[in-house]
Amino acid sequence: MEKIKVLFVCMGNICRSPTAEGVFTQLVQSKKLAHHFSIDSAGTHAYHIGDAPDGRSQTAALKRGIDISHLRGRKVVFGDFEDFGFILAMDDDNHAILMETCPPQYQHKIHYFLCFAPQLKTREVPDPYYGQGQGFERVLDMVEAASEGFLKHLHDTKVLG
Repeated sequence: MEKIKVLFVCMGNICRSPTAEGVFTQLVQSKKLAHHFSIDSAGTHAYHIGDAPDGRSQTAALKRGIDISHLRGRKVVFGDFEDFGFILAMDDDNHAILMETCPPQYQHKIHYFLCFAPQLKTREVPDPYYGQGQGFERVLDMVEAASEGFLKHLHDTKVLG
């Protein structure tokens, strides 16, 4: 079976998308499904290429047993649109940038990550970068809900057997 390739995308790839990568990776590992996936994260901007996730993101994730310290920021590249089966945007701005830069034949791969957590009644994961510490906890709560919903979607649609 071909791996399910998932790319989480935010602006700088140091807060929301690496958090989502870490949470979803841990989820599929806990369900013994990691061998079915290739998981990555990237940003729409080149602000933090090569940087580790924001220290506040790392701290919040580590409190939940998720180590994202090894991840490094990168920018979305043209090949990502072809390579990844699911490109999950964190907010309106990044969704719009992805749709603008993505070739039409791959636009169906781009989704709001929170569309997999309709109970949250929002489609945007707020950017915690300029806020206080509780924003990082809120992001984790939202990302955990969307990760569970996304995995359920993959099962329900038979993408994941």
